[in-house]
Amino acid sequence: MKNVYTCIDIGSDSVKIIVCQLFNNKLNLLAASSVKSHGIIKGIIMDEELATISIKKAIKEVEEMLGIKIKKVIASIPNYDATFALGVGQAKIDEEHGVLGKNITEALEASTKKIIKENNEVVNILPVDFQIDSQRGILDPRSKNGNVLTARSIVSLAPKKNIYLIVKLLENIGLEVVDISLNCVGDINTFKNKQTEMSVGAIVNIGYEKTDISLYNKDIVLKTSSLDIGSRSIDNDIAYMYKLNLEDTVTIKEKFALAHKRYAGKGNSYEIVNKLGEKIRINQFEVSEVVMSRIEEILSLARKEINTLTKREVDYIIITGGISSMDNFTMLAEEVLGNIVKVGNIKILGIRNNKYSSAVGNIIYFINKLKLRNIDYSMLDEYEYDNEKNIMNVINDSVLGKVFGYFFE
Repeated sequence: MKNVYTCIDIGSDSVKIIVCQLFNNKLNLLAASSVKSHGIIKGIIMDEELATISIKKAIKEVEEMLGIKIKKVIASIPNYDATFALGVGQAKIDEEHGVLGKNITEALEASTKKIIKENNEVVNILPVDFQIDSQRGILDPRSKNGNVLTARSIVSLAPKKNIYLIVKLLENIGLEVVDISLNCVGDINTFKNKQTEMSVGAIVNIGYEKTDISLYNKDIVLKTSSLDIGSRSIDNDIAYMYKLNLEDTVTIKEKFALAHKRYAGKGNSYEIVNKLGEKIRINQFEVSEVVMSRIEEILSLARKEINTLTKREVDYIIITGGISSMDNFTMLAEEVLGNIVKVGNIKILGIRNNKYSSAVGNIIYFINKLKLRNIDYSMLDEYEYDNEKNIMNVINDSVLGKVFGYFFE
């Protein structure tokens, strides 16, 4: 079996799909697609027909890249109304072989029993640690001997209606949803490192219509919150100032404006025809001032929200979301949030843009979950490899196949 995994992130601005393969303990990109989404507001599907068209378009792009049909996906879903609780569960240990994957699964599932609420569904079961009899603080209990395995976990819950609507929509398209995970779980799995695994911090994901703030302790999400402001506000500011349509506004933001005005050229200009039919020149320094002002506001509000989530001083703040890939964004983030801030950096060639952070991380989360349970699984079976275009050719022939991935040891 080839260890191939696909994740879909259905956002308000775009539908993102990535396909990766785990090879020699490293994650390699096979294909990525991002298309404009319609019928989706704040990550919630409001118009199924329009959303279906967007998802099908993104799927088609990936399938054309790979030459195979995508049939199974991990769904990365919004943090909207998610709650988190500590759970404890137990399982008997196999007398002959010690702790098996099925024992770990049983203990983790048992940790959700007293937490499940009406109209809510379990999304993630995030292991905190394990105990074997009286031995506490075990992170990996596999093959260890004893009588009783106890698991402590953080259980995340989300409204059933939000989950079922996404699953139903994907299944109607012909996609099997093999796992569901919150965006905030994906983000931390993309950016975690030795610092984050030993400290308390936050990730700020600046989306199109909202900004998500998530609090973590030792890489485990504890709380999330959202602000009703995102990169769309920047688009609106530019559109209003220069009387541009949305498509031209996005072009100016992504290809001409800078996140910080310091290095913007006062003599640099961009010629364009506005909605009134007038030919205008947009000054780079001036438009960067507009962008900078709005990003400053978003980051300042995020800092206040972090202080609401915890009274403790956080050790790090990581910024992600598509807007964080703008030139000079790090400079502005450090001015507003200080030296504890880092702008996310996805270490997989071909998906450097931080808009993919939730999707990438949820593939990593899925792989680690399988590993802990001693399960070998691929979303592509051997028959498809024998009868469709061999994906290994993509790995060997494409620059995207070079090993630039994550270690899972």
